[in-house]
Amino acid sequence: MSEATQYKVVVNHEEQYSIWPLERENPIGWNDAGKSGTREACLAYIEAVWTDMRPRSLRERMRMDGAGETS
Repeated sequence: MSEATQYKVVVNHEEQYSIWPLERENPIGWNDAGKSGTREACLAYIEAVWTDMRPRSLRERMRMDGAGETS
């Protein structure tokens, strides 16, 4: 890919993010996250919004496991 390649940010059902070439169809299971631009701009966006790297299912499971605990 050249430096002129434009990218889009994509996200899957586990709320994991990636970049994908703008002109290509999204991979199966991935949806547009609403950001496109240079590689650097897309990676900066991901760094800003993806603050918890754990998959959604793990976060939910951990929340459920902790819901019954008392201090």
